[in-house]
Parts: sequence; structure tokens; C-alpha cells
Amino acid sequence: MTYPWLEAPAVAVADTARTLLGWLLTANGVTVRLTEVEAYSGLGADPASHAHRGRTSRNEVMFGPAGRLYVYQIYGMYQCLNVVCGEEGVAAAVLLRAGEVVDGVGLARTRRPGAKKDRDLASGPAKLTQVLGLDKSAYGTSVVDGSGPLTITPPADPVPDGLIEAGPRVGVTSAHDVAWRFWIKGDPTVSVYRRHTPRRG
Repeated sequence: MTYPWLEAPAVAVADTARTLLGWLLTANGVTVRLTEVEAYSGLGADPASHAHRGRTSRNEVMFGPAGRLYVYQIYGMYQCLNVVCGEEGVAAAVLLRAGEVVDGVGLARTRRPGAKKDRDLASGPAKLTQVLGLDKSAYGTSVVDGSGPLTITPPADPVPDGLIEAGPRVGVTSAHDVAWRFWIKGDPTVSVYRRHTPRRG
């Protein structure tokens, strides 16, 4: 199987993110069809990226090789999944923001008992991680060679360009209006956009 998005230059991470829409994420008995993603570039190029200021123990995996997971924590308890892409040594990753559970719905419901409808099961990055049963232990694992808990496979039919929309990323404190969030038009599993509002001291 070939993964053309892995070889794309890191500077083309936005194009790479678009191509991942419709791909299938499978882990721990659940499969999710990606409906929303966000692109993040690297050192000095994207102020919203965790790699903007350089390599650290937290973001090291973002610098390659491609095809590995960058997992980070938000709000002190939830995990977000990113897949590293582009050439080694130049940080770039795509945040897996939302999707539709297409297999293992019953199992997904046990992991997200608060979801009122199936469309809400993976309608956000932390929710997506929960339904796949993944946590920080997936950090640095491969999504392409079968050695990690998550695999990513192409859809039978790619999402047509006419169904892909783009807009600002969610919850970032810098580069608010960079249109590097991509989603499938009209899909009910896409998360609700909320522009970041800085906290008052």
C-alpha cells in the first residue's frame, strides 16, 4: 500500500491534510472515517504549531520520520492524535479532528457513554481519541506498518474536491485565521467551530 501524503514536503502540510479526509482510522475494535483535520507546520513557519520554537522532548516526534503519531494532552486529561508527515527533520503534522464511526459503533458507545447520538461519538479530537481507545502510550508509534495500535487506510472512493471546505483552525492562540482546517461539507460529525478567545487576567 502506498501513502502519498507521507512523502509530501512539510511545507505542503495543508495539501497533505486535505488528502487525509475520508481515510479510515482503525484501533482497538473501532474504525472511524476522517471528516475533519487541521494542518500544522514547523520551526519558525507556523506560530500555532507545537514545533514553532524548536525541538523539545514533547514535540520530538513531529520532526520525523513520517507516519508516526504525535499525541498530546489538553485540559489536563484528554488526548489528541496527530499524524506526522513530510520529510524527516522538518516538523509537520496533521491533527485528526473528527470523524464518523463506521465500524464498532457499540464499542465506541461504551467509550463515550455521554454521546447523545452516534454522530457525536467522534465529533472532536479528544472524542475521536476516546472512541479509538488510544492514549499517550501511542506516542511515536507507526500508523502505516502495522506495529502500532492505530492504522490508517485509504477509502474506496476519495472525497471529491468539491466537498472539501477550509477555514480557520480551532482553539489556537496564534495565527487564528490561517485556513488550515479542512472538513467534508455538510457532514454531521464535523466539530463546531469556536474562535479562540484569550483569557482575561
